[in-house]
Parts: sequence; structure tokens; C-alpha cells
Amino acid sequence: MSAGDGGAAMTESAADGPRGPQMSRDERGGAGATGGARATTTGEAHDVDSTVTQDYLKAVWAACEWGGAGASITGLARRMGVAASTASENVARLVEAGLLEHEPYRAVTLSEKGRRRAMGMIRRHRILETYLVTRLGFEWDEVHAEAEVLEHAVSERLLAALDAALGHPVRDPHGDPIPAADGRIVQPALRSIDTVGVGRTVVVGRIRDESSLLRDLRRAGIGLDTPVRVVSRDSGPASGASRSRRTTTVRAVSPESAAGAGGLPSSAGAAGGPPGAAGLPMGEPGTTRSLPGASDTAEVVVPAGTLWVLV
Repeated sequence: MSAGDGGAAMTESAADGPRGPQMSRDERGGAGATGGARATTTGEAHDVDSTVTQDYLKAVWAACEWGGAGASITGLARRMGVAASTASENVARLVEAGLLEHEPYRAVTLSEKGRRRAMGMIRRHRILETYLVTRLGFEWDEVHAEAEVLEHAVSERLLAALDAALGHPVRDPHGDPIPAADGRIVQPALRSIDTVGVGRTVVVGRIRDESSLLRDLRRAGIGLDTPVRVVSRDSGPASGASRSRRTTTVRAVSPESAAGAGGLPSSAGAAGGPPGAAGLPMGEPGTTRSLPGASDTAEVVVPAGTLWVLV
């Protein structure tokens, strides 16, 4: 993603923590209230190999992945379901363990050691999500919880086998990049759909992992690499939104129609990976596709900060 397009819309302030629209569920600390309880009662974050430690590292990774400055203590507390004082204590333990870096009144960031550890967990989660969708037939809105459990138990040998069986995918079912075993990350240039003018045709490159939104998009035939037309923009209720905020209405268009209209970005049309079992391509972004059942009439209202398109 270029810093001028989607990066600014997907950052986290040190004061507020990650803004909701910017993070996939696999990146929101993962533990939720359960992980927080473990940290509160046992101080498990002191164990550098614990599930709680892994979840803290994932949360900080998410706050930095798309250009953010890092995570705040209050943001981490909210993600982990614990009091701010508990989150502060656990961060201090992880700083002492050499996994996090934190100065008073500044954002929490990963050390190089912590970054490698977090990258490994993100890689596990996204490979598992991809396998569940493409090989086992799970829907893309169902896989987070399953991957959250499996990622802490899967061996490196099994992970490598899954990666090879999938053809070494570079992104997960929602468009988030999958780190390679050597640490390489393919991160396409994206911009938020919120910045695209009404009437323009663009290609979907990333979607927030939010169940209700994913289901609505699926029913409308919209997935990764689907050409969509921006129909309108308004303020009001939207798919997956709990309160009114700016929205964009989109509808899928066939690749032929999109090409004929001359509205596709220059990055569309490059060689891409094969579609998964659920119609979701996991290879290099670029080849335009429509999900089964796509039409030029089904429309979806999406909230701001939930869908990004190829530049």
C-alpha cells in the first residue's frame, strides 16, 4: 500500500489504539477476554512462548503493519480484555524479555526479536485461514476462530506442508499478506474505497475480516479481485456497522464489462493465482474475477475503512 493512499487510513494513534476498521480479526490481539484473563491471573506474558505473549505480539504487529506508529496501552488493554494497568505490566514484562519496545507516553512497538516472533504467528494464522477456505470449504467469514485455536498448536513441519500444498500463497482469503518463510512480504499498493469517485470501476484488493460484511459481499458476488463499481456515497447504516458513519455503495461488475468501460486500474489484469474452492484467489493480486453468482445488479453498502482496492 502506498503511504498516500490507504496507509494513512489504516494507522493507529498511540493514544487511541487501532481503529476498528483497520484490523482483521486475526490481528486484534486474538485473545480477547479469554487471553486477557490468563494474563491477569497468571502473569503468563512473562513466558515468552505463552499464548498470551503471542497475542500481544500479534496485536502490536497489527498496529504497525500498514504504516501505523504502534499500539497504545489502552488499545492493547481493550484488545486483550484486561485493565490498562494489567496491559502495562505485561508490556513491561515483554520489554524486559526483549520482544517489545516502549518509552513513556509513546507507542508500543516490536523489537527485531519480537517482530520475527509476531511474523511467525501471523504467517501461521493466515496460512491456516487460507487452507480452511480453499481446501476444506469453509466460508471466509468462518475461519478466524478456527485458525485462532490451531495457530498455537501447529508444528513448523505441518505449517510448511500446508504452505506447499497451497502453492505458497502470498495473501489470505481477506487480502492480508502472508509472510513467506524467509520473511518476505508481498504488500500490494491499495487505496480505500472511500477515496474512489462515484461511477469509477476498481478491483477489490483487501476486505476487513468482519463477518456480517463478508457475508453481504459474498451474497453480492464480491470477493478478492472482483471488479466493483462505486454506485453512491452517503452517511447512514451499513453492512457490519454498529453506528451511522460514512458509507459507500458498490456492486460487482463482470470483468468484461469493467474492461469495456475502461475503468480498471493499471495493476489489474496481471497474472494471478488460481481461485480457491470458495472462489477466492490467493495468489498474486491482479487477475480480475467474479465470485459464483455475481451480477451487475446486487449492491452492498459498506462502512468507511472496510474495503480497499488495487491502485
